[in-house]
Amino acid sequence: MLINCVAYQEGKKLSDIPVEDISDYLAKPGCFVWVALRDADEAEMAKMQEEFGLHELAVEDAMRGHQRPKIEEYGESVFAVMHTVELKDGELAVGEVAVFVGPNYVLSARRDSLQGFLGVRARAEREPHLLKKGSGFVLYALMDAVVDRYFPVIEALEEELEQIEERIFRGRAQRENVEQLYDLKRKTLTLRHAVTPLLEAVGRLHGGRVPTLALKVQDYFRDVQDHLHRINGRLDTIRDTISIAIQVNLSLVTISEGEVTKRLASWAAIFAVFTAFAGLWGMNFEFMPELHWHYGYPVAVAIMVVVCGYLYYRFRKSGWL
Repeated sequence: MLINCVAYQEGKKLSDIPVEDISDYLAKPGCFVWVALRDADEAEMAKMQEEFGLHELAVEDAMRGHQRPKIEEYGESVFAVMHTVELKDGELAVGEVAVFVGPNYVLSARRDSLQGFLGVRARAEREPHLLKKGSGFVLYALMDAVVDRYFPVIEALEEELEQIEERIFRGRAQRENVEQLYDLKRKTLTLRHAVTPLLEAVGRLHGGRVPTLALKVQDYFRDVQDHLHRINGRLDTIRDTISIAIQVNLSLVTISEGEVTKRLASWAAIFAVFTAFAGLWGMNFEFMPELHWHYGYPVAVAIMVVVCGYLYYRFRKSGWL
């Protein structure tokens, strides 16, 4: 579906134009066309391919979807694929944005993305001195918007991790904690799959040999790469913390089980005293003088109570009870 199709000249918006007039504006000097599509069908992409002269392999990748984030060059044009990662009801929704960039055009086609890029267009139009740099700046603005949307996601993941850590040390729902940690690890990997390949790809847009359309905006792409480095570092921290949290959780479970085992062993030792004395005096042999002693029974009970009391005192003092 066509979202908008706008022509710009010298950094200023000329007008919204119909798709049929794209080729006319492409022929004008200092003019470029910015088209935005959402969930485009084959007919729309075929029309755009005809108007902009898009490479068939790039069009095929955009239509097929499920591409790894990347940046590819086709002559003077650049084809970029980025993943959008957004939170929806506590789960990560992953979309895809394919951007075709040439010397005088920008075509963005997003798929399965909850948020659009109208704000990016408005921002670019408010900065005509930057928009004057051409299609390369538009590619930067779109890429910067995608990357900036990663920050709220990673902040939510860090907050979720902190909450799980608090529950771990409160000793509550140990099994549930492990399940939530593995779910958080899955979310972290999802975001990493969007960030790491894009981090590698953006490096091709600044320093050394870069596409012609990116020459004037290399510093901006360096800034995007810096943001991606920061996000990647925070993801590494989350991953390491999750691994440590899982180990700590399992250690606490082991410690808790050890405490239970010590309590059971202590009580078993105490009751073993009763069992031993009762077994000894319950054998009923003929020559057991204490059986006929008037104070035999209370003395036997007193001995058992004293011994068991002493054991209880020792176990209590050592922290087993």
